[in-house]
Amino acid sequence: MPPNTTASSGQKPGKSGRKKGRKARLIVLVLVLAIIGGVAYGAYWSISTVRASFPQTKGSITLEGLSGPVDVKRDGYGIPQIYAASDEDLFMAQGYVQAQDRFYEMDVRRHMTSGRLSEMFGKSQVDTDEFLRTLGWDRVAKKEYDTKLSASTKKYLQAYAKGVNAYLQGKDGEEISLEYAALGFVNDYKPEQWTPVDSVAWLKAMAWDLRGNMDDEIDRALLTSRLGPKQIEDLYPGYPYGRNKAIVQEGQYDELTKTFEQGSGTSGTGTGTGTGTGTGTGTGTGTGTGASTSGTAGTASTSGTTALQSQLSGLYGVLEDLPAAVGVNGNGIGSNSWVVGGSHTITGKPLLANDPHLSASLPSVWYQMGLHCRTVSSKCQYDVSGYTFAGMPGVVIGHNQDISWGMTNSGVDVTDLYLEKLSSNGYLYDDKVKPFTTREETIKVAGGEPKTIVVRETNNGPLLSDRDDELVKVGKKATVDTAAPDRGDGYGISLRWTALDPGTSMDAVFAMDKATNWNDFRAAAALFDVPSQNLVYADTKDHIGYTLPGKIPTRAQGVDGSIPQPGWDSKYRWTGYIPQDRLPYEYDPARGYIVTANQAVIDKDKYPYTLTTDWGYGARSQRITDLIKSKIDGGGKISTDDMRQMQLDNSSEIAKLLVPKLLKIDIEDKDVREAQKLLEGWDYTQDADSAAAAYFNSVWRNILKLAFGNKLPKELRVKGQCLWVEPVNTTGPADETENVRECGQRDADQAQPDGGDRWFEVVRNLMEDEKSDWWKTPAGVGDRPEAENRDQLFKRAMIDARWELTAKLGKDIDTWSWGRLHRLFLKNKTLGIEGPGIVRYALNRGPWKLSGGEATVNATGWNAAGGYGVIWVPSMRMVVNLGDLDKSRWINLTGASGHAYSAHYTDQTGKWAKGELLDWSFSKDAVDKNTSDTLVLKP
Repeated sequence: MPPNTTASSGQKPGKSGRKKGRKARLIVLVLVLAIIGGVAYGAYWSISTVRASFPQTKGSITLEGLSGPVDVKRDGYGIPQIYAASDEDLFMAQGYVQAQDRFYEMDVRRHMTSGRLSEMFGKSQVDTDEFLRTLGWDRVAKKEYDTKLSASTKKYLQAYAKGVNAYLQGKDGEEISLEYAALGFVNDYKPEQWTPVDSVAWLKAMAWDLRGNMDDEIDRALLTSRLGPKQIEDLYPGYPYGRNKAIVQEGQYDELTKTFEQGSGTSGTGTGTGTGTGTGTGTGTGTGTGASTSGTAGTASTSGTTALQSQLSGLYGVLEDLPAAVGVNGNGIGSNSWVVGGSHTITGKPLLANDPHLSASLPSVWYQMGLHCRTVSSKCQYDVSGYTFAGMPGVVIGHNQDISWGMTNSGVDVTDLYLEKLSSNGYLYDDKVKPFTTREETIKVAGGEPKTIVVRETNNGPLLSDRDDELVKVGKKATVDTAAPDRGDGYGISLRWTALDPGTSMDAVFAMDKATNWNDFRAAAALFDVPSQNLVYADTKDHIGYTLPGKIPTRAQGVDGSIPQPGWDSKYRWTGYIPQDRLPYEYDPARGYIVTANQAVIDKDKYPYTLTTDWGYGARSQRITDLIKSKIDGGGKISTDDMRQMQLDNSSEIAKLLVPKLLKIDIEDKDVREAQKLLEGWDYTQDADSAAAAYFNSVWRNILKLAFGNKLPKELRVKGQCLWVEPVNTTGPADETENVRECGQRDADQAQPDGGDRWFEVVRNLMEDEKSDWWKTPAGVGDRPEAENRDQLFKRAMIDARWELTAKLGKDIDTWSWGRLHRLFLKNKTLGIEGPGIVRYALNRGPWKLSGGEATVNATGWNAAGGYGVIWVPSMRMVVNLGDLDKSRWINLTGASGHAYSAHYTDQTGKWAKGELLDWSFSKDAVDKNTSDTLVLKP
């Protein structure tokens, strides 16, 4: 029977002005809908319809299945704190409350992870569903639930699902969310019951988005069509260990590693340039001629790479079409997390900061919540608060009464692509044909006929090439080693990925939530197998630590996973996994602080295993380290607000390198000189109101375009960006060869050069080689001069930047500002992108003019190849005060609610954009003091 309501629903009204603005927007929405769709359509979309899905937040509701009453206390931002007397009641209530605020988001996520988006959105999502069915996230999640997870975890997942379903009971779609009312005009979709596996599968989406270097693996192979080995090496420089410190400096790994022997199932320490020799991958050895002056880089002598380029380009196309579940993949994206011990803080206890960098989504991927047992005991074990995922029980990042933790992506290499020799009977492996593992998948399509596909797998993993016409034609002309099998109709591509094996990450969430000390935390972290994360730790007894968990593969000597490998040869298979007790960690280091920001985990000379060849390059981590050291070395103590200010640091590391050079260039044009003068005295801070930051970032973008972007293959360049280039693999004399027009193929937020800290390092390494071929570029349109050296290219970039910003911001540089270029739009990930214009208007918000930039601590990311708009952000910020947990601070990107016209839809965004943090109540007294609404859930 439906839940019994004993008090009217309601939320605490916002401020008067905000309430009037929200009401006006609702009225406009109804009027416009009435005009566009007719009176009946507009009447259906009435204010009452829009408000119908708002949650009840006061009074009481009876829920069948509870063993005792549960209190749900919400503060003025709608953030709930739940109080219960048993674990099952606690997680059942969590499911109910999250469904109240975010069920539509939860529903879309589970349809994505199970490859069922077409059931909601029709035939436009069939290709995406085919790819997701091939990966089989939901199948792996079911195996995890059936065979890997502990009995207590299953019990909590069941309780959570029971709470979600209690919310759904008796409700039509429009009573759940505005989006269902919109979907009702195009199909008869009805939400289904929630299952425990729906929660587990979300971790696969997380793992996919944090999967490591797979995109770099593809890019390196694509680059071989126009660049030689040395040129590719230039674009993937080694990590600067001497300048940007690794995470683990004083730490260790188990003493057993001293018995490590080469060739015993570990990977080598290759540079990972992606060129290889004799592997049969079709990339060849290459003899690159250097970057030419005609606007393209010279070609490598790898005749026959065309099919491989086409194949990998097709693969990238499929990958980038997947919904941005957690965040955009790309060089530069990452997160910050650091911890400072009590010897360096005002409180005498640790401070811990975290701000994960993910794609901007509406609602935010995070949901703030407290889960409190009234009395912590064996019956009720949790007293924890922090950031959760709607659709999954527990707290992912946050603190309990004893410890706190934060996460950043480790970037370790847990994926490999394999070329496969296919036949009608199966695939080749060590000179024998092995049969495929196959299954049929039927995709239901809203408004259309179902489609059945066959998924094929090799012993390396699913065949991704089956999901794209181009991928089927692998290697038709690829030059491979003489030992490689005959190409026939081409090679396929399979994926080996740790997340496709059942794991225990869901167990880890609950274990971390109730850990009371470092040993408990390390044991919990060991269960967090996928995705591998950098975990920082602090506790109320003044200990700090770092640990790297995860299921991290080992490879044969000389195989580093940086390029696609021959699947037909067993020596390229994974040889095992790094034992958990041999993974790096650090506990109470003498320096008194630990910084993680996607940099190298440990110096390669101090560790016998290769974790990856594709670290972030440490611009953010070293800046954070420098800020901490400057405070400590000056004799100061660090406060909670100091940690917040560090999170907002906008300093541009690449500007510090380039601006002194740019100011020395003689500029004749008075308008360009006027722009150049903006850089004089600039402190390299990228504030939203800074004209200098706007001009510098435009110069940086144009340097990258001229030096590198115009020389990359079309598969890496922005869609619609067309260039006349020398054809690849020509046989005639150069003066008889006609250039061809090639247009880019990547979406703007995924193209290269993206301008992240890898490109900082590329340019830094070339700065002293003023006549490098990379600096050479032909004359541009109008009076843009040809460049023969570094300073000539810089001058050209300064000219181009001046006129680019004149077109975008106006000729008067006094009106320029970085925030006018660098804007954030928040979009609902489904109907806010693909829906009718009026629905997008109803669901989306923005813009906000933001400070910060690429590879800065305040990482409001933009892609230099595509434009200046913000594409990923600090998705939340928190600073935990272990001396007084009630003095901790937090903020979310959007708000607690997923309902478009709720007061809590984007009520945190303005403060987030300004760098402000909210009070984070934890103790019962503090929570009670800040409670606005109380809902009692009764058995």
